[in-house]
Order: sequence, then C-alpha cells, then structure tokens
Amino acid sequence: MTSPSIGILGDGQLARMMAPAAVELGIELHLLAGSPEASAAQAIPRTTIGDYRSADDVLTFADGLDAITFDHEHVPAEVLSALQDAGHALHPGPQALLYAQDKLAMRTAVEELGLPNPRWARVDSVEDLISFGDEAGWPVVLKTPRGGYDGKGVRIIESAAVADEAADWFERAAKQGTGLLAEEMVPYTRELSAQVARSAAGEIVNYPVVESNQTDGVCDEVIAPAPFSSPAHLSRAEQTARTVAEKLDVTGMLAVELFEIAEDDADAHRPAGVYVNELAMRPHNSGHWSMDGAVTGQFEQHLRAVLGLPLGSVGVTGGAGGYVVMKNLLGGANPDLHAAVPAAMRRSPASKVHLYGKEPRPGRKVGHVNILSQTTNPQESWEARTARLKRARHAAADAARTIIDGPDADSEGAA
Repeated sequence: MTSPSIGILGDGQLARMMAPAAVELGIELHLLAGSPEASAAQAIPRTTIGDYRSADDVLTFADGLDAITFDHEHVPAEVLSALQDAGHALHPGPQALLYAQDKLAMRTAVEELGLPNPRWARVDSVEDLISFGDEAGWPVVLKTPRGGYDGKGVRIIESAAVADEAADWFERAAKQGTGLLAEEMVPYTRELSAQVARSAAGEIVNYPVVESNQTDGVCDEVIAPAPFSSPAHLSRAEQTARTVAEKLDVTGMLAVELFEIAEDDADAHRPAGVYVNELAMRPHNSGHWSMDGAVTGQFEQHLRAVLGLPLGSVGVTGGAGGYVVMKNLLGGANPDLHAAVPAAMRRSPASKVHLYGKEPRPGRKVGHVNILSQTTNPQESWEARTARLKRARHAAADAARTIIDGPDADSEGAA
C-alpha cells in the first residue's frame, strides 16, 4: 500500500502540529528543515536538512512527493516558480501565496474584490507619508510589504512632526525596489479572525469566526466562536474569507484577520463593520483552538484540503453554547516549561497543553493551552453563558501563567 506524501517547507510549530493528524490519516509527511533541532524536525521523522530559499535544495527535496505545502509565507518567488515549472503540486499556489507575502498586493486585491479595506496607500517617501496622514488622519500605521509578522515590520507614526523617524525605512525600501504600506489606524472594537478551508477539489468550509486578543502585537488569546460580535458582522467576516479563498484560488487553510468596529464605536468616517487586516494562507495561530475544540482541527483539515480529500465538519465540539479558549504561551521567567506542566494541569484540569519544543525566550511563542467550555442546558441565560466563558478564560490564563512563570508563580488575577 502506498501512502500519500506531503512535503512541508518551513520547520516551525505549524508544521510540527500537522504531524499527529498525518499519522491518524496515514499520510507521509516530509519536512525540509534548517536544523534537526527545529520544532517540526523533532516530530517528523522524514526530515531533510536544507534551505527553503535554495531552489536546488527544494527541488531535490520535492522529488517524488505528491504535494508541497508551507508553514510560513517566506519562500522566495523564484523557488516557488522553480517548483511549479518542475510540475510539483503546490498548495497554495504561487499566484495565491503572493497575496500573503506582499501586503501591497494584498491591499490591491482586497480592493479589487470589493471587500472592506481600511484606507491605505503605497508611500515611497516621508513626503508621501505626510500627505497620506494629513488626508486619512493621524496616527498612521506604516508597514513593510514583506516579511513582517507578530508586530514585526510595523510602526506607528503619531504625527507629521515625527514622520522623519521613518526615513531609514524608506531608504531600505528604495534599495529593495519597493515602497511601504501606509494604513489608517482603525479604531476597532475588537479583532476577529475568519478561517476557511478550501480543497484542491474546490470544496470550501467556514470555521466559526473567532475573537483574537493581542499583547504587544502578538496574539495572546483566542475565543471561539467570537462571543460579543453582532451576527451581521460575523456573517460579513465569513463571506469575506470565503470570497478571498475562491477568488484568489487558495487551497488549504486560509485565515483572514479583521478589525471590527461595533455600532457604538462607529463614526461618519469609519462606519460599523469589519475591515480586512491581513491574510495567512496556512494554518494560523487563531485556529489552534480547533485542535481540541472542533470536530475537525485545522491541521487535519489543511492536509485533507491539500490532497483534495473531503473536508470535515468544523463545528465546536459539544454543539451550541460551546466555547473554546486558546491561550498562547509566550516565553517568560521559567526556563523549564515541562517541569511546570504538572502544576498547570492540577490548577486547570480541563486544560489541554501543547508545547512546541522551543527554547523559551521572552515574547516567543513556545506553546498554547486550550480549554473547552460546554453546556448541556439549551435554556442557559446570556449571563450564565458569559460567566462560564469568564471561568474558562481564567482557567486558561492560570494554566498558561503557571507554565511560563513556573509552578511557584502567584496565579491570582490571571483572568
């Protein structure tokens, strides 16, 4: 019997977490890793050491595999083209992946699709930046088009008076032959993430839209489904993600990060609704809740989609009224995460702990905790449901804090 084989470019935790689903489905995963100590290399036996930026390394690695996928968007265009020219099946393909790699291309595509963008412009100089800020309003969010993630490659320009502080960014961009992306600072009520899976056969399913809470530009907590957003905004978010997947021909998992402006926070310049923030064409941090809280987790779904298999159900485990809280583990004071896991489990027995095999550095994603909160009461009041969610958030935060700060850390107030 021959098992289907999928190659992964990128050796981080997203590739690592595809491994259990692949084992269950009888899929052979092959990994191109930069180091045998990389997060994914610890979990995927069929690992080749090489450089994803080298066309020679990647072409040699891909030989004989059924499909190639990614755990990040940073594979160079020339490497993607070489794979495609050699006849390899890439999911997502280079034409789609461009919109996750290049934020200027993404903004243009979102606009052409008639989807909700914040005000934006390509800017090539401090003077361009000032002109945009004077028109759109200060402060302005300035981004590098390529390479930024988790708050990297982003800076806030408060006013025209300090726009010169970005001169070095424009100099680097000019050397690279590109401009920068300027966006209005959206006064959002909350951040949402809408995930869809689209298979190589064209089937598509929407996951529940989730609320994503950030700390210093890094995702800290996710609540699934989003508990406080209006049904109209959630529907619009789902349709936006579906449109992106279909019109840009995305295969695999897609996450569309969005800003939501609630009715109470809207004004004449920024109407209530959802606005596209960024795209990720792979499994995504905002979907980690699904590993323990959805009928089909995002990593299994991604593998199904890449191979063109039927997609699985995406509802929250336990049905209506269920919540899942995902809390990221961001490296802190404790250098030995495993030593603290027993204490975290005792404090929060419902927690499901996922560690990534990474050395804990301050602010680095080294794992996450999921907690599923269910109800058997179809008549549960909104007040009771909100209180149940609060308890789940507290339990997830308590477990996470115990792991990252150590078993002797004071867990009080960790809601």
